[in-house]
Amino acid sequence: MCGRGRKADVEPRRLLVDMVKFTPHVMVSAGVCVGGNGHLHFVDKAKVNAAYYLEKKLLPRLVEDCEQLLPNNFILQQDHSPAHMARVTQDWLKSNCSDFITKDEWPPNSPDLNPMDYHVWVGEGAMLESYQHLQPKPQTELKDALQLIWSALPQRFIDSAVNDFRRRLQACVSANGGDFEHKI
Repeated sequence: MCGRGRKADVEPRRLLVDMVKFTPHVMVSAGVCVGGNGHLHFVDKAKVNAAYYLEKKLLPRLVEDCEQLLPNNFILQQDHSPAHMARVTQDWLKSNCSDFITKDEWPPNSPDLNPMDYHVWVGEGAMLESYQHLQPKPQTELKDALQLIWSALPQRFIDSAVNDFRRRLQACVSANGGDFEHKI
């Protein structure tokens, strides 16, 4: 016989998997630097266009956070979101931000090159790990739990992510833009 399994031969606990039908999720943005972090800014819609990004003051609030953390001494980097790449956004930044990386200078859209993705949100995931270990789970909204975790997040996690950025960029260049996680 070929070793085909039958349900009767499988432990019942392996056949039944509890799943949440509607996984809670939120879209959130924040700025970080060595020695500080900005506020969490929650987005109330899933698709953020340039008008929303500017009119709902998301970008202005992020720049304000940066100015408070590092007055006139920060460089703003975004990702390849259409709202970030829009001409109106780039024009707003030219008029309102002391220094920023233009859309043509950004590294590829890769979570491996975004400190918030590879170290804070997921990846090594200080926020995700903290949420998973949160006991008891808050009986409030996910936003409230994230705010709680963010305010208690040790600065060393954020500093580590920011300090690791240059090494990750160098590894990406060394790999000619290919997979570089094995080089880190």
